[in-house]
Amino acid sequence: MWSTLFAQEKDVIAPVDTMTRVNNVWKQVNEFLTTQGLNLALNIFVALLIFFVGKWIAGLLTRFCSRLMRQAKVDETLARFMANIINAILLVVVILAALSQLGINTTSLAAILAAAGFAVGMALQGTLGSFASGVMLILFKPFKFGDFIEAGGTSGVVEEIQIFSTHLRTVDNIAIVVPNAEITKGIIKNYSKKETRRIDLVIGCGYDDDLKTVKSFLEEVIRNEVRVLTDPEPVVAVNELGDSSVNFVVRPWVKNADYWDTRWDLIEAIKLGFDERGFNIPYPTRDLHLYNEASAASS
Repeated sequence: MWSTLFAQEKDVIAPVDTMTRVNNVWKQVNEFLTTQGLNLALNIFVALLIFFVGKWIAGLLTRFCSRLMRQAKVDETLARFMANIINAILLVVVILAALSQLGINTTSLAAILAAAGFAVGMALQGTLGSFASGVMLILFKPFKFGDFIEAGGTSGVVEEIQIFSTHLRTVDNIAIVVPNAEITKGIIKNYSKKETRRIDLVIGCGYDDDLKTVKSFLEEVIRNEVRVLTDPEPVVAVNELGDSSVNFVVRPWVKNADYWDTRWDLIEAIKLGFDERGFNIPYPTRDLHLYNEASAASS
């Protein structure tokens, strides 16, 4: 019985309390609008004005920076990326200024953004390292599109240089994506950087062969190869008295594009010439000495 009466009384009082709260809130809103409404409207207007004018100015500054980078002949990929970074930073400043006009404490918001940026930076440490490496590669240009390089533990033809990674194509037509951080932290070998390249061959002949005749033949092979350059002058010299052969170094210079074809043709011509002239191409040999233990014991 008491619970029933209490429930009925609660149902009667609850709407009255709700209406009272609504009326109190409405009175407070009316009082605020009456006293502060004009200032609030003015602050909102100024905040919107700051946002749109600031956004327009940010766009002007971004385009100005892009123009300066193009005049400085900065790589297009890097220029666009830096322009986006500048635009994002300016927009954050504009938004903070607009919020500050509305009376919002932007100090704590800026601290939160800084902390969030630090956390993101720590989480993306490797990615940011690749970004910094990409900027260095684009600025200093140790290689370009179409170069054959060896870097980051692999080798191939450069097909694309991006901010975070470099795309290579191997000689057997496999696409490889190498993080830029892996490239810059090691040695970069660019085989296409120079117009000329030296072929280094080591040719061995037997100790019984006439060295002067062998050397004359090797020089003849170099002279007959039209792709070999005369400047720098080719080198043919005895380099080593090996365990089983006398080793010549054969070092002609060729254009970079002719390197492999010339190298292969020279090796073939030298082998065929050795066969025709009876020169020996020694290979490692081993002498075996056999002892008869029974004969040694009886003696």
